[in-house]
Amino acid sequence: QLQLVESGGGLVQSGGSLRLSCAASRTTFNVIAWFRQAPGKSCEGVSTIARRGGTTKYADSVKGRFTFAIDNNKNTVYLQMNNLKPEDTAVYYCAAAANGQNILFEDDYDYWGQGTQVTVSP
Repeated sequence: QLQLVESGGGLVQSGGSLRLSCAASRTTFNVIAWFRQAPGKSCEGVSTIARRGGTTKYADSVKGRFTFAIDNNKNTVYLQMNNLKPEDTAVYYCAAAANGQNILFEDDYDYWGQGTQVTVSP
């Protein structure tokens, strides 16, 4: 069973930066992604990355501000979040797909982390 452990959340002021990490216990995935869920809102796909090749995709709401990278040697992915806005406040979840399509659709993912809170103050 693949396990995902997120870290790096916290409280930051608007315009600040945070880096989220997600460590995978195994390499039995081909795509890994970040989703987020704000209170009272549905889950939103943020970014995906292919384990081989590193092709990334981003939601329009984070393009130009977030960067997703993978370190295959460490089975760890990193989401660098810059110029954060209050609307980025949410619980961020790491998700992995055993045979995914590298899309921002939560049903495509088989494994989920426990989530990490990101709070951006005005």
